[in-house]
Amino acid sequence: MSASAEPLSDDAVPAWLRERGVPGIVDLHVHFMPDRVQQKVWDFFDRVGGSGAPEWPIRYRGTDEERVEQLRRIGVTRYTTLSYAHRPGMAQWLNDYAAEFAAAHPDAIGSATFYPEAEAGSVAARALARGAQVFKIHVQVGDFSPLDPLLTEAWERVAAAGAPVVIHCGNGPHRGRFTGIAPVRELVERHPSLVLVIAHAGLPDYLGFAELARQHPNVYLDTTMVGTAYTERIAPLPPGYVEVIRDLGSKVVLGTDFPSIPYPYAHQLEVLDGWGLGDRWLADVLWHTPRRLLGLPGSVS
Repeated sequence: MSASAEPLSDDAVPAWLRERGVPGIVDLHVHFMPDRVQQKVWDFFDRVGGSGAPEWPIRYRGTDEERVEQLRRIGVTRYTTLSYAHRPGMAQWLNDYAAEFAAAHPDAIGSATFYPEAEAGSVAARALARGAQVFKIHVQVGDFSPLDPLLTEAWERVAAAGAPVVIHCGNGPHRGRFTGIAPVRELVERHPSLVLVIAHAGLPDYLGFAELARQHPNVYLDTTMVGTAYTERIAPLPPGYVEVIRDLGSKVVLGTDFPSIPYPYAHQLEVLDGWGLGDRWLADVLWHTPRRLLGLPGSVS
């Protein structure tokens, strides 16, 4: 895009997709949560900026139905409803909400979570039985190690089902007690068939997590906020990163963090297009690779 061109708008995305031969958008990093949880998340982001970080104005604050319609207008044909537990006894409640949401919204991908507690294995098993196709784990917010023995059965069940796990495990935007690449590397060595999608491409350790994805066939990166104007202020991409992403081939999937993003949805798409990796690469990221991970009909192997 030239410096004089207008930024891509959400309304213009469907035409933008058609011009590039991309059938549609499958977004693996979208959040729909019980309202009281969602409001607490937004309250947190409303306070960002007071500690010197850039302000984080929520772009898509509205009801569930309003946000579902916004995604449809943009051209998002399938989306996750990621929630994550941060204390014992919470995961099942979140999973019940997600299952009911997916039953009421055909575009929603059945989503679930689990937490290190004695019931973690059964929580994961019940979610899978109710149709969960993808899981979310947030190491930083949950403040637990992905290697916690209480998670072993859950990891085994999810791996056996082939369900991808979107895992926020990087040291950004803030380092946690258990974040970083080392425990994730050990996790994939313990469970090599486990499909992991590294949220935010592991920011700020972009190169380390890209190398992990290169080494392990079942590790992928999601694009959530990567390279956007906001994230470039707090965790800029290292030199040569686009070439690293190009060499990964079909190991990258779209994620956006909708609705809790401080810019238009279209901005993330425009950033990816601006990397200059071509329409075929975009089609893989936005459509073919996430559909393949989810086992959706017509996916390209």
